[in-house]
Amino acid sequence: MGKLVLISLVIAALSALLGERILNLRKRTLASRELVRNHLPNCVTLKHLSHGSEDITVVRDGLAFISTGLKYPGLPGSDVPGKIYSVDLQDPRMKPVELRMPRNFDLDIFNPHGISAYIDTNDDEIYLFVVNHPQHKSQVEVFRFVEDDHSLVHLNTIKHELLYSLNDIVAVGVDSFYATNDHYFSHEIFKAVVEPLLFQPWSNVVYYSPKDVKIVSEGYYMANGINMSPDKRHIYVADVLDHNVHLLERKEDNTLAPVKSVALGSLCDNIEVDPETGDLWLGCHPNGWKMFVSDPNDPPGSEVIRIQKIHSDEPVVTQVYADDGQVIMGSSVATTYGGKLLIGTVFHKALVCDLK
Repeated sequence: MGKLVLISLVIAALSALLGERILNLRKRTLASRELVRNHLPNCVTLKHLSHGSEDITVVRDGLAFISTGLKYPGLPGSDVPGKIYSVDLQDPRMKPVELRMPRNFDLDIFNPHGISAYIDTNDDEIYLFVVNHPQHKSQVEVFRFVEDDHSLVHLNTIKHELLYSLNDIVAVGVDSFYATNDHYFSHEIFKAVVEPLLFQPWSNVVYYSPKDVKIVSEGYYMANGINMSPDKRHIYVADVLDHNVHLLERKEDNTLAPVKSVALGSLCDNIEVDPETGDLWLGCHPNGWKMFVSDPNDPPGSEVIRIQKIHSDEPVVTQVYADDGQVIMGSSVATTYGGKLLIGTVFHKALVCDLK
């Protein structure tokens, strides 16, 4: 009898703990938030990107690179192989062009996530860094962009024990970068079930170069998007489950010193930086719970947030676009060029709108 009572008490305690953890997870994912639409004029869907446009980065003269076809555990996906597209944002047609991949690169395992472009000032070459998840592992592919024939030349595959759960990346040289690990564990079960329930700030940022690889910032609940200020002196990191962006100062040894964080009120994903104004543009998930429930009758919405004057004492945080999932689902990135706003998603389409 005593043993049965003990077992009952243990089961009750575990049930109570599990219930508390689930409630906490719902709170962190803003499960109760209902979004009010805030649309922009003249929005059109970009062609060929119906399987997601998880990350977008813009370089010189309005040339944009887009990753598509991400397969991420727990989220909708497709069997379509991952691809990289380019878009000329100066062209009124804004037609995405699939970049030709080299024959020596295995497209069957190409599962692109975050991307970053680096322009070598010595020869003006563009290098594209792509987080890749073959068999849901993590590695970085480095390509050189050949503009004349819209192709990529594969230069290197980077693997390291500290690059174990990569999400996003920002290149700071032809062979160096900062990257976010969005989880502590690398095993999918622990990442998908155990870690969200424990909910500890175990995520981090890693610096990589051929001679030096190290964790340079940690204490994030889920480090996600990462980017760099136009003067290259600061790094920005989005903590998607803590609803904020961290501002960090780069040191001579490439470590990062925390400066401050800015509250956003949304689960913000990737970060793009306006090279002229320094404004941050973020694609956000207004209700992260809906992303994982995947109810077609109640789809996940999309939100674009802009941060102005982030280095000042009073940063300005503005919602620029919001949709309840009827137009665009699961926004993960936003960037601007020439009075246009380009919005990408984890698994849905890409949208381009006129800014007011």
